[in-house]
Amino acid sequence: MAAKEKLKRDTDENGKLKEDRFLILHNDDYHTFDYVIDALIDVCGHEINQATQCTMLVHYKGQCDVKKGSFTYLSPMRKALVDRELKATID
Repeated sequence: MAAKEKLKRDTDENGKLKEDRFLILHNDDYHTFDYVIDALIDVCGHEINQATQCTMLVHYKGQCDVKKGSFTYLSPMRKALVDRELKATID
C-alpha cells in the first residue's frame, strides 16, 4: 500500500488524524475460550479480565471491539490475530 493511500485512510476530510477506528474480533464458533483469551493477551496486551470479558462478548454477541486507535496502530494487531486463524477486522 502506498504511503499516500495509508495516510488518506488515517485522516479525515480536514487532514486530521482519525483515532476512531476499532479492531473488531468476530466469533468463529471454532476456537476455545482459552485460545482466544491467550491471543488477546499476547496480541493486544489485555489483562486476563479484559481478555475474558471480550471473549465472552464475542461468544454471545458475535463480535467485540477489542482495541481502539488509528488504522496504522491496529493493522499489525489485526494481522497477528488473523495469523492465529481468528477473524478480525478494522472498522
